[in-house]
Amino acid sequence: MRNRVNVASRSRSQISENTVLKNTYMLLGMTFCFSAIMALVSLMTNAAPINPLLWLAAMFGLQYATVANSQTAWGIPMIFAFTGFMGYSIGPIIALYLGAYSNGSELVFTSLGATGVIFFALSGYVIANGKDYSYMGGMLFVAILVAFMAGIGAMLFNMPILSIVVSGAFALISSGLILFHTSEIIHGGEKNYILATMSIFIAIYNLFLSLLRILAFFAGNRD
Repeated sequence: MRNRVNVASRSRSQISENTVLKNTYMLLGMTFCFSAIMALVSLMTNAAPINPLLWLAAMFGLQYATVANSQTAWGIPMIFAFTGFMGYSIGPIIALYLGAYSNGSELVFTSLGATGVIFFALSGYVIANGKDYSYMGGMLFVAILVAFMAGIGAMLFNMPILSIVVSGAFALISSGLILFHTSEIIHGGEKNYILATMSIFIAIYNLFLSLLRILAFFAGNRD
């Protein structure tokens, strides 16, 4: 009897985890489409770059609102507001690369394609082998803090080489976060698909920007 109960419990848990994964990927696809539309709107209207302090305030504010409403019906509008804002704010950044480099469009599409390949490869790998990457949480948190402080130093002291090193670090960290968050979903560590979507979206967003900076530095041809 006990074995039957345990099997039934594991079965229900697996069904729940598969549902979270399915809903996360579905919502992730929809939010990326919306984010891309907002980025196109930003590009077509020649939107000016958002003030960094205002950008930080809006980003963290929308993140907080998404987390606070993740268990309610307002969670869906909040995640779309967050991802839409992120897409709109990336428009001026893409416009900068398109205008500053003769091969800007190639850089953008190569970065976008590489980001997609990395995401699907890493998430597919975790799902296929079922390995638990929860142990990476602490290491990734420390790595983010170190890379963030190094990035601030690179900006303050105008050190382009350090800036590229930081971009490489963030590309690796973002890849690690994709492994970590996907693992959390399939092992039951994350049961809220709205929060899972936001976490993976941020990792992919940062991965794209990091790859774009790296490609522009090594392969870009300035006008």
